[in-house]
Amino acid sequence: MGSNRLYCSSLTFIILLLSISIQCHSGKSEVLKVNYYNESCPKAEEIIRQEVIKLYNEHGNTAVSWVRNLFHDCMVKSCDASVLLETWNGIESEKKSGRSFGMRNFKYVNTIKAAVENECPLTVSCADIVALSARDGIVMLGGPRIEMKTGRKDSKESHLTLVEDSIPNHNDSISLVLSRFQSVGIDIQATVALLGAHSVGRVHCVNLVDRLYPTVDPSLDPTYAEYLKRRCPSPNPDPNAVLYARNDRETPMILDNNYFKNILKHKGLLLVDEQLTSDPSTLPFVQKMAADNDYFHDQFSRAIQLLSENNPLSEDLGQIRKDCRFVNK
Repeated sequence: MGSNRLYCSSLTFIILLLSISIQCHSGKSEVLKVNYYNESCPKAEEIIRQEVIKLYNEHGNTAVSWVRNLFHDCMVKSCDASVLLETWNGIESEKKSGRSFGMRNFKYVNTIKAAVENECPLTVSCADIVALSARDGIVMLGGPRIEMKTGRKDSKESHLTLVEDSIPNHNDSISLVLSRFQSVGIDIQATVALLGAHSVGRVHCVNLVDRLYPTVDPSLDPTYAEYLKRRCPSPNPDPNAVLYARNDRETPMILDNNYFKNILKHKGLLLVDEQLTSDPSTLPFVQKMAADNDYFHDQFSRAIQLLSENNPLSEDLGQIRKDCRFVNK
């Protein structure tokens, strides 16, 4: 009889724990949702989309910047627009980190924010503008349309001290890169797909020369290495000069699976690109994405969703910044 009471008591306790767990999980999932602004600012997403299109038509490289903004923002603690903060009033900008080298077009985020503020003052967060501009920028680059949840809040602080330990370096080992993505809930397959963003844009020579000088990395295709040395003729390039190589010479502004085809031919720019093909845990996904562009796009969509939903701030911890560059007074 006593054992039955003990069993019932234990069972009741387990059910209670499960109930609490489900409630907590449900509560977190409510932070973000599709069409979050339907009532408070129904035109918000369309305004952002039109601004992204307009800026792309004027400055095509903005689309790549929006994708990079999302990556840098969400990998560092939370998707909270901390990457947009300027150094001011005791805050040190994350842009000061070496990991932020080459990031640009921040001024056009302010253009998008101004258009949204004009429609709905203090309603749409800068964090959601980062996420939605990335979503729409991906479409402008020929990538998939991604269902993006919204409802993020903006951080009241910079996370400069966390940047170096959060964002992988181009010379990091593939095991470290995978570990850092896994820490924010992104699995191996999704990590490979995210690195497919290297299909677009360019890499500054500062980040390439270690594979070219004093001797060429033997894993590089020799003909490709000669091309890179023409693009980057000095082992000590001026970081302020416009010296770069395109990630993909054939379709440099189209988000496609050429990246995976190229790295299988040992024509990747960065060390991490090459290591994707030498690591047995990533190679099968590289091969599959190289063979099937639709599969790459499907996995890229899933990866962006995982990345963009990383650790959203709760209502009480965040705010809606009036100016994305500064915390509200």
